[in-house]
Parts: sequence; C-alpha cells; structure tokens
Amino acid sequence: MHDPAALYQAFCRRDPALDGTVFVAVKTTGIYCRPVCRVRTPLARNVRFFRSAAAAEGAGYRPCLRCRPETAPFCPAWKGTQSTVDRALTLIEAGALDDDGIDALADRLGISARHLSRLFAQHLEASPTEIAQSLRIQRAKRMLDETALPIAVIASRAGFSSPRRMSATFVALYGRPPSKLRPSRPRATD
Repeated sequence: MHDPAALYQAFCRRDPALDGTVFVAVKTTGIYCRPVCRVRTPLARNVRFFRSAAAAEGAGYRPCLRCRPETAPFCPAWKGTQSTVDRALTLIEAGALDDDGIDALADRLGISARHLSRLFAQHLEASPTEIAQSLRIQRAKRMLDETALPIAVIASRAGFSSPRRMSATFVALYGRPPSKLRPSRPRATD
C-alpha cells in the first residue's frame, strides 16, 4: 500500500482518486469510510488504511452510514434515489403504467406509490403518470408519422386504453385529433 502519510494527506483533501481503492478506518470510533466522506477529519494517529471494505470489516470496523463504503463505488447504490427513478423510467418505457397503476409500479420497485411520486417530483418535476402519458404520445405520434395503421391500432400499440382516450389527449395537447396530425402519405405500412 501507499505511504500512510501520503494517504492521510489525500484523505484530508478528500481526493476522489482514492475512492474505491482505499478505505479509511478510525480506531476511536470503530467505523470505516470512503476517502471522500465529508465527516470530520480524525487525527492521523487514529486512522488505519485498508485496500478493501472486506478487510476493514475483517479488522472489526463498521461501515459509515453516511458514505456507505461497503458497496462498490459507482454502483447504483451510489446514485441514491436517482437509481430508483432510472429503474422506474425503464419500466414505464416498457409499458408498466399502460396496464397497471402507480401502485403496481411502486411495488415492483419496493417502495410506496407516494414515495415514488415524491422522487419523480424531485428528480423530474413530473409525476409517473405524466411521464407515461408523454411516452404514449411520442409512440403514437411516431406511428402516425411512419405507418398507415388505423387510429385504433395505433392507440392500442402506443399504450392508450382506447382510441377515444388517445384522441382526447391529442386534442388537449395539439388542438386537433390524431387523424389531422397524420402526414398526407405515410412512409411505411406495418
């Protein structure tokens, strides 16, 4: 391992280059952290350095609850709540809200529907339903532009519950029904 004095100096600077390669244990607290953790810097005599989280735990240290060093750097756990939002978006894009509601989506993610809505408001400034509606409109608009499929088929494939629902959504958003947004000659037939 590197020189302990140099490691301590890097730890004092919160050097991100050491993140995931060196773990800092504090003898007086029995806790180990990542070198970038924003806790108060302990005295050099109270610090031990380890190459892995497992080595620190093997020496009897507990992981810090603030920086969570026991998980590998840059894994989804490091992204925090953004990771949950990203997983939800992937499921919504796959049609999770086309047939089921927000409660079913939240259950799949292991959180409550209320918390899911809060996360979407925090990270995207929109609700899961608004995101799903936007994706449905995008799919329908693409099919209107690229195919000669009937409106009812497009509504079903885009995730709308009925052609009437799709038409109402298009009128509210574009001020005209989907049939009026279709180009004069569709480019492809499905």
